Amino acid sequence: MGYAAAKGGFDAIRSAEELVRRHRLEARSSWLEIDQIIERLGYAVDRVMGEGALWDPESSAIAFRQAEGDVVEAAHLVRAYRSTLPRLGYAELVDADEIDVLRRIVPAFREPPGPQLLGRTPDYTGRLLERSPEDESRRQAALAAAEAGDAAAAALADDGRATDGSPTDADTAGSGLEPARVPGRLMDVLRSMDLLVDRRRDDDPAAADISRVPARPGAPRSARLSAMARAETGALVQLWYRNILGPDRNIHEVTLGEVRHGRLPVRAEHPHLGRPVTVGHVRVTEVEAIEDLDGNDEDRSRFDVGYGLCLGHNEKKAIAMANLDIALHRDLALGDDAGPLEQSVLMTTDGLDASGFLEHLKLPHYVTFRSMVERKRAMAPAPVEPEATATEAKAVGASSEVPVG
Repeated sequence: MGYAAAKGGFDAIRSAEELVRRHRLEARSSWLEIDQIIERLGYAVDRVMGEGALWDPESSAIAFRQAEGDVVEAAHLVRAYRSTLPRLGYAELVDADEIDVLRRIVPAFREPPGPQLLGRTPDYTGRLLERSPEDESRRQAALAAAEAGDAAAAALADDGRATDGSPTDADTAGSGLEPARVPGRLMDVLRSMDLLVDRRRDDDPAAADISRVPARPGAPRSARLSAMARAETGALVQLWYRNILGPDRNIHEVTLGEVRHGRLPVRAEHPHLGRPVTVGHVRVTEVEAIEDLDGNDEDRSRFDVGYGLCLGHNEKKAIAMANLDIALHRDLALGDDAGPLEQSVLMTTDGLDASGFLEHLKLPHYVTFRSMVERKRAMAPAPVEPEATATEAKAVGASSEVPVG
């Protein structure tokens, strides 16, 4: 029995590996060549090299393709590959003044020594999505074929490349290739055993729309979850990792109850029928985390539960969300004086906000910096004149003479 279960587990792992390989190698689109990734996705390749700690554009591009665009996973592959390389020698120390400059900006001075070199940068380009004629014609052709009843084109639009241009998985539920899979939840089992703290509340009936009303500390749970759902993944993971040690200074045991990735229907009320209709699907990742309650003031007969859901297949973000959901609940339960974690989640994890503030530092700031320099110079002590210094020294010497006799 044990062998059969183990064999079934091995078969499932091999099947999962085969699905990954097939999705990467047998996609309907053209094969993505390494030189294309290096030349056209240079920023991603540079991130993989930096986080993988190996300067090798070709290996980083291969890892990026193998990881299907997941920079963190690609960096993991590069670091694993790096650990297999022999160390043949050590590079010599070099002076940073030897840099052959391709881009140089000096925001603090308008006319610094040497030129300002803007170089290749998207800093000054408009944030407008560019659709090439080839992209648009391909999209229109797929739509026309689907409307004409072409099954292959319809499958391509539904499974390989959705009609809105977003990729979908052929092996996910609701793709049309197999019946939808809607399994039961572990949480329902635990709830039926009376082992879960009931976190469901009636004071937050509708999800907060943080795109219209910014989320600020003291926000409802739906606003906190929404903020984390659109947070920058790396920032959210770092914040979760930092808060593994809870506010009560005890390490909290968290187990992942479920990790799901699938297609979620989007419904809207039909203006004529007056009832909800499904208008499309979005792929989401959902995580439910279980935490063992063992604090002095906690119900030790039950588990706590945290929730995370985000767009796309992004298990790192959803796991961090679910764990931070629990951490936020504990942090806020400590009292009014607590809540620095909520402020960090709501105010510092948005990638656009953080990047926008960071990017603006590269803009000219020479007027502001000049005023800072003038204030510094005004606060500096006045220089002592040489003649006055000599006279004072002579006076001090004369006053220090002691008469003899």
